[in-house]
Amino acid sequence: MALTAIDNYEVMYSSAPFVPRIWLISQGNFIGQLIFMPDGSPLPGDTPGNLYYHLEDFENLLEVLASDKPTYLLFAGTGPGNENGILTAPEPVGAGVSI
Repeated sequence: MALTAIDNYEVMYSSAPFVPRIWLISQGNFIGQLIFMPDGSPLPGDTPGNLYYHLEDFENLLEVLASDKPTYLLFAGTGPGNENGILTAPEPVGAGVSI
């Protein structure tokens, strides 16, 4: 399981035919991207550096990246039962959530 700190990110909204993406950066290096497919469409399997979400998840993930520090890219692999995603550091109980 690879856990990599995300230090920075860039949002990429291209013109057609490219879907929106959030590029992830660690120590000045590109480490992967979150790729947002149309809502309801089947998602491709994650690959190292590419995690797929539906467009409806864009704002939620952008909020996590903008407000939670530290934040990590978790990639456990492509096999059955492996979970990939964006992970925040543990917070103490009662720390509160600001929305």
